Amino acid sequence: MTTTTSEQTSGTGGATAPVPVDLTADEFAERLAPMRREILAHCYRMTGSVHDAEDMLQETYLRAWRAMRGFENRSSLRTWMFRIATNTCLTHLEGRRRRPLPTGLGAPASDPRDQPREDLSTPWLEPLPDALVWARPPVDPAETAVHRDSVRLAFVAALQHLTAQQRAVLLLRDVLAWSAAEVADALNLSVAAVNSTLQRARAHMAGVQDTPPLEPTDPRRQELLARYVAAFEAYDIAAIVDLLAADVVWEMPPFPGWYTGPEAIGELIGTWCPARGPGDMRLVPTAANGLPAFALYMRDAEGRHRAFQLQQVTVTGDGVRHVTVWFGAELFARFGLPEQLA
Repeated sequence: MTTTTSEQTSGTGGATAPVPVDLTADEFAERLAPMRREILAHCYRMTGSVHDAEDMLQETYLRAWRAMRGFENRSSLRTWMFRIATNTCLTHLEGRRRRPLPTGLGAPASDPRDQPREDLSTPWLEPLPDALVWARPPVDPAETAVHRDSVRLAFVAALQHLTAQQRAVLLLRDVLAWSAAEVADALNLSVAAVNSTLQRARAHMAGVQDTPPLEPTDPRRQELLARYVAAFEAYDIAAIVDLLAADVVWEMPPFPGWYTGPEAIGELIGTWCPARGPGDMRLVPTAANGLPAFALYMRDAEGRHRAFQLQQVTVTGDGVRHVTVWFGAELFARFGLPEQLA
């Protein structure tokens, strides 16, 4: 999967005006502000965690501020910043475990009749709120499609199976469109080592299966999502099943099990969902990794709808193709959502 984006250019193609070395801290932050979202997305691709990506972003800016007097304008400011960000992430990833999704663990699909069991020891891949990387709709729709592909959950999940160095090389070459020489210089590698690493990384990524979702402007997507919300809020399992594609996949970290097929997923929801009837669940729309998502609030014993889970939904022409569900009230705060609905 090659996802070169035109708004993230290499040092040779994205040259900027010379940067004075006597900037104040405020001037420095202002100069770098336009690329904060790009660097955050890059750190997210590297780490698979929004929390870690935000930490890496702050560390990148701190390192850049400390090294500002050593910046000699031999490359673009963007190239220099991404070089610092990449090496900051590589240092952070040393000795750390990868962040998978349940489907990436290698186990077969689970039996929906078995009670799901949490695995809190695994550092799971986290969703990326769209609001963190897209403050407003980009001007060029084609550029939007490419950029969103670079943070699509399937792509980021596949990255987690690469070594940290393979991840860095692939992202710098195929997403940021750097030359092999630029990558070699940034990572202190030979050009031959960069090309070899890239070949191995691309070979792994070639196996990523990611059916393109319907475009946001496609009326079929809007209709399917509206029916999806209505079916959950009515707790109509038959209606939910009817919306699912034949090869649909359902996964829900921190539970390591995953499920496939409409009937199995219908049985999972009917057996283990704490809802008991219409009105128990309310869905609030949001967006994650460039795809529609819903914050699901579950009614408690006192009749209050409290944060329960976040569902990211992939919709294709065949129906709902993939649903990834995350649990935890702290996730709602990251998406700017309340813990309880009025």
